[in-house]
Amino acid sequence: MEFFWYVVLIVILGTYVVLDGYDFGAGIIHLFFAKTEKDKKAITNSIGPFWDANEVWLIAGGGILFYAFPTLYAASFSGFYLPLIMILWLLIFRAVGLELRGQFHHPMWEAVWDKAFGIASLLLALFFGVALGNVVRGVNLGMVTNGVSTQEAHYFFLPLWNSSFSPQSSDLGIIDWFTLFLGVVSVVALMIHGGNWIIYKTNSDLNPKLKEVIYKLNFVLLALVIISLSVWHIIEKKPFHNFIDNPILFIFPLITFIGLFGLFKVRSFKKDGTGFIFSTLFLVGGFTSTTASIFPEVLPSTNSVNPSLTIYNVANEPYALSVGVYWFAVAFVLVITYFVIQYKVFSGKMDDVGYGEH
Repeated sequence: MEFFWYVVLIVILGTYVVLDGYDFGAGIIHLFFAKTEKDKKAITNSIGPFWDANEVWLIAGGGILFYAFPTLYAASFSGFYLPLIMILWLLIFRAVGLELRGQFHHPMWEAVWDKAFGIASLLLALFFGVALGNVVRGVNLGMVTNGVSTQEAHYFFLPLWNSSFSPQSSDLGIIDWFTLFLGVVSVVALMIHGGNWIIYKTNSDLNPKLKEVIYKLNFVLLALVIISLSVWHIIEKKPFHNFIDNPILFIFPLITFIGLFGLFKVRSFKKDGTGFIFSTLFLVGGFTSTTASIFPEVLPSTNSVNPSLTIYNVANEPYALSVGVYWFAVAFVLVITYFVIQYKVFSGKMDDVGYGEH
């Protein structure tokens, strides 16, 4: 049952990455490339009916974590307390920026909330990448000092950064050069994803420019992916051991590179939604490849005193896990039904939605 709930968690979080990922990407595009009011409205119209529903998947992921893997939930939400609070505030500012902008029509008022929306989207993309970097790198479980565990084996707490800014320091921070690098990868990938969504859902005058931006950013993304695969050896001595032991897992990196290389043809796609499909493949492949590389670990330990947290030593009792399957099935059907209806109602181009106008 632990593996079943792990797959459920990965599917839910992967869905969140894809769906709220295009929201974040659209916000970054809005910040850097939307110069006219018409362009800004096209971007907010493209995500307006979807962004708040997309965040349901984040809440669902937290719920599954709390129910199925309570020890991991407790350790993560205490150890990552500071960045989680920062993410919460960024989500709030991003939502407020979208909702309050159209309440009062004045250039200064609109400019403030435009910046709030764009900067919050940028920082959220960065922080979620940093979060993934922390999971890959691991943490000092038990707060081991001089070979002695000073706390419970699953407990840790990290400052925002340490003085050395190194992922190999004994006193780790949330942000170091490795986690920050993965944050940059996340920003670039979600900018591409958000740009593809805007092209897919609008007939904006910005679309031809976005295709050129995506094409150029894809070279940057390819370079970042190659570098990230190289530096992974610094963090983990055998980063690809799971793939070597289980060759079937190579399907996930294959999906990643299909999406990545497919995006180089973005300027010649005849259908506007094709680019979004390829960026979705990249995000899904990248996320699943990362999780597969550390499986069954869900939070590695950077010391030799306390064991890493795995899906087996952080899971709920077997009876609870089995009973929850029935309730999950009902909830999952309801959520999928809602999303199918929502995306069917708002199918096609969104230029005339008029989101946020009062």
